[in-house]
Amino acid sequence: MSTQPSKQLEIVPNPKPERDYVISIECPEFTCVCPKTGQPDFATIRVEYTPDQGIIELKSMKLYFWSYRETGTFHEAVTNQILDDFVAACQPRWMKVVGDFNVRGGIHTVVTAEYRA
Repeated sequence: MSTQPSKQLEIVPNPKPERDYVISIECPEFTCVCPKTGQPDFATIRVEYTPDQGIIELKSMKLYFWSYRETGTFHEAVTNQILDDFVAACQPRWMKVVGDFNVRGGIHTVVTAEYRA
């Protein structure tokens, strides 16, 4: 597997597809760029999901998050794009993505996007 930023998410088989359970993942070092100012935006991205047949391999998720470091995007857009990409990749029963962005200009933003099959 590559060690370069990538939008390619690797899916591995769910070891217990007959059971509903929740996977919780946190990336406290997410970075993207404000499309208005060009300044970096820092966030903690939290992903929770109930898998169906596949789960997202963690290294590919790390490289996916890393791919946003030079991307100009608004908080709302990137949180929803992450949800869309993850749902397309692993087709979960349920998924929630929370983008908890650091204070910028005195404003703290938290964006929550959810999918249910």
